Amino acid sequence: MKTSLPLRLLVLLLLGYAAGVVPVGRLHAQAERKSPPVLSADALQKIEAALPAEAVKPAQARRILVFWRCEGFFHGEGIAGANHALKEMGRKTGAYTADFSDDYGVFTPANLAKYDAVVFNNTTQLKLPDSAREALLKFVREGKGVIGIHAATDSFYDWPEGAALLGGLFDGHPWGAGGTWAFKPDEPAHRLNRAWQGKGFKLQDEIYQFKAPYTRADRRVLVSLDLSDPATGGVKQGVKRTDGDFAVAWIKTEGKGRVFYCSLGHAANVFQRADVLQFYLDGIQFALGDLAADATPRQP
Repeated sequence: MKTSLPLRLLVLLLLGYAAGVVPVGRLHAQAERKSPPVLSADALQKIEAALPAEAVKPAQARRILVFWRCEGFFHGEGIAGANHALKEMGRKTGAYTADFSDDYGVFTPANLAKYDAVVFNNTTQLKLPDSAREALLKFVREGKGVIGIHAATDSFYDWPEGAALLGGLFDGHPWGAGGTWAFKPDEPAHRLNRAWQGKGFKLQDEIYQFKAPYTRADRRVLVSLDLSDPATGGVKQGVKRTDGDFAVAWIKTEGKGRVFYCSLGHAANVFQRADVLQFYLDGIQFALGDLAADATPRQP
């Protein structure tokens, strides 16, 4: 009987594990890695129809690395939607070109030198090797950018510097993916909030709350949940924070580098909205260093 390549690979990994050659974590990672689903033609068309028409002219040709690996929950549709939006948004606007990977091997100094920013697209429970952690921190602190989408804050529980880099750790999502929730720009006039045109908005999405190292002392919060909305403010089950601080998006600095994080993006529908894509484009261009914006920490 002819054995498929994936099965042969699994057999080799099992033999390697039994002989002590392949670590348990590596075996698990190889066996469990998934691929994003193929979105329908209609879903892809809706994303493309929502793309911004233009971007701030970059100071030079920019390249971003979009990393979408998951060791925990796999936001397949969200990953697929964001990957398509990021690829086409860069192509259409000229803001950047994008490469995509789920291989830890991309985090080497030599490879990162090709990029201006790294995007963590819905990554979960990542286990970056120590060498990769060192390379990523140096990359940012010496002047490059990092962008986190949705589950990126569910990635670095065993790496305090990584959690601090993104700005917080996932601590549940009381506002579930089946609901439509209200949001408000913390500063309607802030340069990176132009997508919202000075107004609050509603969106069906899964919204996180955050635990330490989340704090407003080291970042500029751009968007938060609007608890004055009855449906949004009425959620009580699973809510752990007692201060009412439910940030959704922020920017911060890390050494000479820049960080943009936004928790919007559980599923593909999020990337079918023109305002959300404009917000992401502006945040990415901030992280790339092409769109100047005030990241000075500001208390509510």
